[in-house]
Amino acid sequence: LKFYASVRLDVRKGDVLQSGSEKIGNRTKVKVTKNKVAPPFREAEFDIIYGEGISRVGEIIDLGVNRGLIEKGGSWFTIKEQRLQGKDNVKAFLKANPEIAAELEAEIMKNSFKLMSPQSKIAAVAAGRAVNVEADDFED
Repeated sequence: LKFYASVRLDVRKGDVLQSGSEKIGNRTKVKVTKNKVAPPFREAEFDIIYGEGISRVGEIIDLGVNRGLIEKGGSWFTIKEQRLQGKDNVKAFLKANPEIAAELEAEIMKNSFKLMSPQSKIAAVAAGRAVNVEADDFED
């Protein structure tokens, strides 16, 4: 039935996430192999933590680095003048400082919304999601 499906995903287990010698999760890679309703061949990577699910803090870190909100050099991360070594230390820092995590998440969402097409913004509003709409989003 693979030809009948509208969307097919290729999900692969990546690196094992460890805390000391204990396995706490996996890095997961997902690729859209077929999509009849949107562009195919998009890829995503995220952490799945056992007993927690997809790591929200891990996503904030990954997207913050991609958007330039968090500086990364080697294994060192810089968040608001705070230098930390290793992703585990950054996760612990953001969990201990939820106001900084919330601020980073809000900035990521704001930047992500600016990258959306006008049709996607309309769909988000129609779905009942709260979005910020600017005058530039409307055509004259």
